[in-house]
Amino acid sequence: MQKPSKRKLLLQQTTASRSKSSKVSSVVEEQGPFPSHPRPTPQDCRAVRDSLLSFHGFPPQFAHYREQRLHHDGSSLRTQNSAHDSGGDSESVLDGLVKALLSQNTTEFNSLGAFSNLKSAFPTWEDALAADKKHIENAIRSGGLAPTKASYIKNILTSLLERKGKLCLEYLRDLSTIEIKAELSHFKGIGPKTVACVLMFNLQRDDFPVDTHVYEIAKSLGWVPYVADRNKTYIHLNQRIPNELKFDLNCLLYTHGKLCQKCTKKGSNWERENGCDDSCPLLEYC
Repeated sequence: MQKPSKRKLLLQQTTASRSKSSKVSSVVEEQGPFPSHPRPTPQDCRAVRDSLLSFHGFPPQFAHYREQRLHHDGSSLRTQNSAHDSGGDSESVLDGLVKALLSQNTTEFNSLGAFSNLKSAFPTWEDALAADKKHIENAIRSGGLAPTKASYIKNILTSLLERKGKLCLEYLRDLSTIEIKAELSHFKGIGPKTVACVLMFNLQRDDFPVDTHVYEIAKSLGWVPYVADRNKTYIHLNQRIPNELKFDLNCLLYTHGKLCQKCTKKGSNWERENGCDDSCPLLEYC
């Protein structure tokens, strides 16, 4: 009987190793980065949501997104799509993506100003694509990192036109969440937090973006190990938080993080002697 060649044996070993590695990765992804970390429980999430809602009320800047989630159905979704394509007042998925991109590494006030300036300077995305990158930079300068973000915006528009033939992302509504993540990740400068924002706000999916505010509060609450990075925190919280609580809880944690800066101060143990305000509604959960 002829013995297999060394090259064939090596190929078989490599294939087996890759298969084993793929299975291990799938198990790790399914279990999450912290499979033995028991928090947050559904009760934790509900209690924090209720406390923040009672303390702050629901943040008005997210009210229209919440309304869309509560009342959207198949017919209203198609109506929204028609409004988007005809230049209606509704926020398109592409609008949401660029808005989320502009929010990176800056304040909400600055990013919203940059987006407003951009839409004022270029009423359609076709106008933005045809414009010189310098003009886009000037429009979004208030949002910071203007040269980098302008390049990302031009890349998104160019790629969309080349791949889809038009500047529109409404086709994402018909894809699964995994497919949406894969599609958006093709664009330069679009990371997990930006994708998650589009999923939650513009596509009415049950996702839980982790920005700086949510990240620091989650660590202080003990919802993730203190050594967790933002990406692992995102994966862990999305597995642990019930879908029906994700939207309200995320909006409330983000808002609280902006208003109660001591809550997101790095290194804080939430102790009164470290300066945490006694009125903070999250103090009792830490």
